Amino acid sequence: MMQPANHRTGTIAIAAAVDAVLVVVFVSIGRSSHAEGLDLAGVAGTAWPFVAALAVGWIVARAWRHPLAIWPTGVVVWAVTVVGGMLLRALSGQGTQFAFIIVATLTLAAFLLGWRLIALLVTRPGRARTADASRTDPA
Repeated sequence: MMQPANHRTGTIAIAAAVDAVLVVVFVSIGRSSHAEGLDLAGVAGTAWPFVAALAVGWIVARAWRHPLAIWPTGVVVWAVTVVGGMLLRALSGQGTQFAFIIVATLTLAAFLLGWRLIALLVTRPGRARTADASRTDPA
């Protein structure tokens, strides 16, 4: 079933915004845990490699087609964001220590895949019908 264009466009915009916000949250948590400032310039300087890689991930995954899907959309967006973000950090002279790569990979997986899992559970077809059916009195 096709969604109306305005509803679909809204879903795509929200999904892209959620991804971007979560990447910035990831960066902010990292900066805060290392006692680095959360000023706009500092956060932007740390976030840009991941935000740029996120945009590439959206293009590679063609995420606008199924922005809420965990597979393949979420997995591709996540993988490209991590790998591309690390490559851009290395090319720009920012750190890519092994521990950071592990933490970034796991945190971004939790964020970029986790919200899609929640969206799937909340919007799953049949969920409302199952809940309604369980409320009916058999007598």
